[in-house]
Amino acid sequence: MPTSNIDEPVGRHGATREASQALNLALPLAVTMGDPAGVGPDITLASWHQRVALDLPAFAVVGDRDALARRAQQLGLAVPIAPISEFAEAGALFARALPLLPVGGGDAGAKIVAAIERAVAAAIAGEALAVVTNPITKSALNFADLAYPGHTEYLAVLAVRHLGGTRPRPVMMLVADELKVVPATVHVPLAAVPSRLTAALIGDTIAITAAALREDFGVAEPRIAVAGLNPHAGEGGLIGSEEATMIAPLVAALAAAGLAVSGPFAADTLFHAEARRSYDAVVAMYHDQALIPLKTLAFDRGVNITLGLPFVRTSPDHGTAFALAGSGQARPNSFIAAVRLASEVGRRRLAAAVGAP
Repeated sequence: MPTSNIDEPVGRHGATREASQALNLALPLAVTMGDPAGVGPDITLASWHQRVALDLPAFAVVGDRDALARRAQQLGLAVPIAPISEFAEAGALFARALPLLPVGGGDAGAKIVAAIERAVAAAIAGEALAVVTNPITKSALNFADLAYPGHTEYLAVLAVRHLGGTRPRPVMMLVADELKVVPATVHVPLAAVPSRLTAALIGDTIAITAAALREDFGVAEPRIAVAGLNPHAGEGGLIGSEEATMIAPLVAALAAAGLAVSGPFAADTLFHAEARRSYDAVVAMYHDQALIPLKTLAFDRGVNITLGLPFVRTSPDHGTAFALAGSGQARPNSFIAAVRLASEVGRRRLAAAVGAP
């Protein structure tokens, strides 16, 4: 069925920011379209198409209207696209059309960056409840001044741009019903991990994780397990010294200070069902040590949430999957989970900010 599109901007609907806070905290989510050549448009369109059955919270897409409409037609999804000029319009529209806040000018890379910047600005200004980012690849962003290791680091830069102060340290948490896990180091070569790990880095990661569990996930007394770096957590120094010289003393000091943290544990025995009942989250030492168990347990349902930012940001836990774009085979499960988690955490933060019970 061809896509039907609403071309004229729709008039202002819904409540003001203050009224939204009072009326069930009903602010929309800001969803970036991601790379238009990837599966971001597919999973966003498919999710909106199932919005009633899934009981999804309202969201507005920030991106290229024409690219989104072409993808809807390619997929055979009848998704009316309603251009808006303000996020406040999205709530009243969401039931009957997909709200789209268009970004203009430039090539695809420029539009990707503009969408991220607009969504973050809306979240910081209180126009959007949270940001859900669809996948991008940095190689598609042909900007010499975008000198950041990745998407997440750029979000920290935007936080400073809008709020000033010291750049926050973003921490990646992967979330599924079965497991929450945080890597202390992320996109660095495995050979560089030992030199990147410091007591300060691991301690900050644990502290940010504990704060997020309390404030964003409602865990009153969070329990954090810490993985060792080496096989068998070093086996008493026989297979590496980092556990004995750095990780174990740090864990002991944090535990003595009153934090429910334990470890270091051998990673190969830390993720089975019985072990998972003993903690609320794991702080791992490197990327694959964290992501392999999460993706094994919940490959289609994992969500990437960025801790330590002054706004809520989630993302599907997968990449652009260019080969699947437009095929109808891209599964929206992780995007749906990201939308739900963004709404849940955003509402909890907003309720705390306005003093709601």
